[in-house]
Parts: sequence; C-alpha cells; structure tokens
Amino acid sequence: MTDPAWEAVDAYFESKLLGPDPVLDDCLRASAAAGLPNIQVSPIQGRLLHLVAKLSGARRILEIGTLGGYSTICLARALPENGQLVTLEIDPRHAEVARANVARAGLSAKVEVRVGPALETLPKLEEEKRGPFDLFFLDADRPNNRAYLGWVLRLGHPGSVLMVDNVVRRGEVANSTSTDPSVQGVREMIESLAAERRLKATAIQTVGKKGYDGFLIARIE
Repeated sequence: MTDPAWEAVDAYFESKLLGPDPVLDDCLRASAAAGLPNIQVSPIQGRLLHLVAKLSGARRILEIGTLGGYSTICLARALPENGQLVTLEIDPRHAEVARANVARAGLSAKVEVRVGPALETLPKLEEEKRGPFDLFFLDADRPNNRAYLGWVLRLGHPGSVLMVDNVVRRGEVANSTSTDPSVQGVREMIESLAAERRLKATAIQTVGKKGYDGFLIARIE
C-alpha cells in the first residue's frame, strides 16, 4: 500500500534534509546484488534512528534484525569514539553482507554482528555482561516481539530507549481478529508493554516509500 504523493514527499525530504550518501547507497546496492529482500528502513527512517541515538546519548546499542546493515550503519554513526553496537542476525548470508557493508562504512571497530536466533544469542549477551544497553532497535521476527521486550528490560537500564519498527502493519494492528502471526506478535508486545510500569511508550504512524506502517518508541523509567 503506497501512494505517489507519499513517495514524492520522501524524495523531497531526502533531497533537502539528507543529501547524497555514497556509503548508504553502496550498502543498498550490495544488499540488492546479494539478493537480500528490500525491506530495510528508508533513508528518512534511517536518519530518524541516527538522531534518536544521538539525542539519547547512546554508547551501547543493541539491534535485533540486521539484514544488510543499513540501519546498523545509521545507528553506529551516532556512537561516540568508544561506543559499541551489537546486532543480531539469524541468516548467515545476511550477516556476511552486513559485515562487508559495515566494513566499507569504516565502522567495523564499533559493530559486532552475531549470527543465530536472537532468543539464543540474548542469554549469551547477558552471561557475557555485555549490557546494559542504552538504545535498542527491534526489527526482526514479529511473533517473538513480546519475548524480545522481556530481554530489553533485562539488558536495559532506567533511561534506555527502545524503538520497534513495523508496528502498524498497514493498519492491521487495530484488528483484534487478525490471524496474521506478525500482527498478533505486535499486539502481544503492546499488551505486555501497556501492563509494564517500568515503560512509557508511544507509537507513530508513518507513510512514505515503505508504505503505511509505523514505529513504537519506549523508555525505561
């Protein structure tokens, strides 16, 4: 579900507010050449992630769902000199492409790509005492969103920020009778979040070249 006007507005903002970015352009080309799905965040959304990381003063970032590393680069660019980003990717091929894209961006020293199911990797991060993390970006398999939310609380701290992509699902998130596992996963996460006193959250509906969707933004109190 897209609209020519939405795409035109995205193009206008990109030309005026973002400008050329050869590194991110190369990332998209390499991901496409490797056959990765074209489901990464848009340039406008990538800038939003970058700004949230900057505004929150994040030094340690955890990303769940790497794909080709586009959002990874946007987030890692916001880190201070001694900052670190850990990104979790289930598909070895995607991780290989992401590592190459991150290396071309000159960010390998700040970014660690871990391969495997996130629900298996997250306990290892806890065992290794890699947290607490200041910012979380969740853009992975939606049916596990509620479980990921639990790990955000375990690996975060008061003041940590959470951003979750694809929470509107073309409006289907409001459909309580939906049988779509991704819609159900988002709704379960939101129900858990609503009952969790340690979190304050809101959601933003978005339209643009990625269609009709949105972000959830939360903060651990």
